[in-house]
Amino acid sequence: MNRVLVTGASGFVGRELCSALSRAGYAVRAALRSDAGLPVGAAEKVVVGEINSRTDWSNALKGVDAVVHAAARAHVLNDLGNAELYEETNARGTRRLAEAASAADLSRFVFVSSIKVNGEHTNDAPFRSSDTPHPADDYARSKWRAEAALLEVSQRTGLEVVTVRPPLVYGPAVRANFLRLLESISKGWPLPLGAINNKRSLVSVWNLCDLIVRTLLHRGSASGVWLVSDGEDLSTPDLVRRLARHIGVPARLLPVPQTILMGVGALLGKAAEMQRLCGSMVLDISATCAQFNWRPPLSVDESIARTAQWFTESHARARKD
Repeated sequence: MNRVLVTGASGFVGRELCSALSRAGYAVRAALRSDAGLPVGAAEKVVVGEINSRTDWSNALKGVDAVVHAAARAHVLNDLGNAELYEETNARGTRRLAEAASAADLSRFVFVSSIKVNGEHTNDAPFRSSDTPHPADDYARSKWRAEAALLEVSQRTGLEVVTVRPPLVYGPAVRANFLRLLESISKGWPLPLGAINNKRSLVSVWNLCDLIVRTLLHRGSASGVWLVSDGEDLSTPDLVRRLARHIGVPARLLPVPQTILMGVGALLGKAAEMQRLCGSMVLDISATCAQFNWRPPLSVDESIARTAQWFTESHARARKD
């Protein structure tokens, strides 16, 4: 494989992915929604517009050996009433791209899905790729249906499909809850999270992109569903302590009982957000590591240190401006 098309190339994962692929020796073609600057690591770009069931991929796929499909309508907490938008972009849009990739005789199609296809939280056993899917919201269901569409196209056309299901991805330019947590820690706010006793798998953008590159480099069949994480699971208090240490501030954790946190969350309409803070979600990545002879190249602590450095430097620049 020489040239790889990356969708979502200007996004959080896509930007690092373009760089990682370029370092691995690939010529990267960035598929962009609008005519914007060329992402670092990309050799060329193509404007494809909105990704949906009508997207024309003919120009984007000319001369391409493989596709990494990282673009998606992103998950938004409590995003109600947009099931059709998720379905059109994430499910039908993915099928459209896969059909076009097969017609263009591409060798491999890598799809960045989500562990939310498995469900929202684990109890006794960790999530595995062989688990029966239990998507709980419109976003997760759209990703599940995208996976099903890819499987159907693969079985009918022979297109080799690699599906990667990451948990929460963090790193430079992270947004949403992880960024809010960073901001709260940096401001020294007391956080009522000290009594939480859970385990959660995370994955840094560097480890995720390293695995994606490995799936392209893999000489044998890479087809299947593969879970990915940093390989070390953290409790919410442990995550706060590590972030605080690397930001250079004390971790202010109050030991509020979890039952109270869940009750307050329900009253404020933030039950799902509180469940993510208090509940466990652990991934078993042993099958992924064995299949690709892979292990996360960065430790959790190094990944958190890099993320904290980005956060402190970006906020320092913002204060100067």
